[in-house]
Amino acid sequence: MGDDAALIDRFLEMMAAERGASRNTLLAYRADLTGAGEIVGGLSSATRDRLAELTTAWAELAASSVARKSSALRAFYAFLEEEGLRADNPSSALPRPVTRRSLPKILSTQEVDSLFALIAGKLAVEHPAPLDLRLSALIELLYGSGLRATELVSLPRRALASDRPFLILKGKGARERLVPISDRARAAVAAWLHHVPADSLWLFPSGKSHVSRIRLYQMVKALAAAAGIAPERVSPHVLRHAFATHLLEGGADLRALQSMLGHADIGTTQIYTHVDSRRLVELVNSRHPLAGMTHRRVDGDVSPP
Repeated sequence: MGDDAALIDRFLEMMAAERGASRNTLLAYRADLTGAGEIVGGLSSATRDRLAELTTAWAELAASSVARKSSALRAFYAFLEEEGLRADNPSSALPRPVTRRSLPKILSTQEVDSLFALIAGKLAVEHPAPLDLRLSALIELLYGSGLRATELVSLPRRALASDRPFLILKGKGARERLVPISDRARAAVAAWLHHVPADSLWLFPSGKSHVSRIRLYQMVKALAAAAGIAPERVSPHVLRHAFATHLLEGGADLRALQSMLGHADIGTTQIYTHVDSRRLVELVNSRHPLAGMTHRRVDGDVSPP
C-alpha cells in the first residue's frame, strides 16, 4: 500500500501531460485506483489472483461502474509495465462486464421551439432585461452549436468575432475543434455583449469568475419549467443531444457531426443514429445511385436492367 500513492501520482501526471485528461477524469481515476488498492491490499504488488477478487467485491455495482474501474486499473498497470515498474501486467484478471451505451435523452423540435418562443417573449419589449439577453445567448449557443456546459460557461469574452461564423474551441482532452456559430447565436451574443464589462475575461462573467455549470443547469431547468416541460427532462447536456439529434435528422453527415461535437471516437457519435432509423432507410432509398434505376423481370426473377 505504501508504494501506491507515489505510483498513482506518477500515473496521473502522465495522464494529464500526455493524454490531456481533465481534472474530473484525474479525480475519478484516483478514487477508483485508491479504492481498488484498499480492497486488494495494495496495487503495486497485487497478483492476478488478488485482482480477481475485485469481481466479487464489485458484484453489486452497475456494469458501467465496474467497466470504468477496470479501465482505470488496466491503464494503470499498462503504465507500470511500460515504465519498467512492473515486469508483468496482472490486469487480465479484471472483470470485463458487458455494457450497453445508454441512449441520450432528447427533446422534440416542438419542445425546443417552445423554449425559444418563451425567450422571444421575454425579449419582445423595448428594453429587454440583461439577464434575459444572457439567457438567450446561452441557450442559442447550447442548442445552436452543441457546446458542452463547461465549454460554454468558460468562453472568453472575445471568443466570438462578429465577422467570423465559427469559434476555435479547446474541449475534452485538450483537443481543438472548429465550432460553427449560427447567425442567430451571433446576434444573441452581440446583444448580450453590450452588458458585459469591457475588462471582463469571460463572455458570461459572474463575480470574480464566470457563470458556474450549476447555475447554468438551474437556468435551463427554470426555462423548461416555464415552457411547460418537466425540468428533469432538460439540462445543458440534453440540449447538446438535441443539437446532434436534430442535425442528424436534417441530413447532417456523421463525420461532420463528430467534429462539431468534439468526439474523439466516431462510435460515440453513432449513438445518435438511433433517433431516426426510418429516415436513414428512406435516405438510402432516395439518394443512393441505384435508387432511380428500374428493375425488369427475367424468367420470373427481379433483375437489374
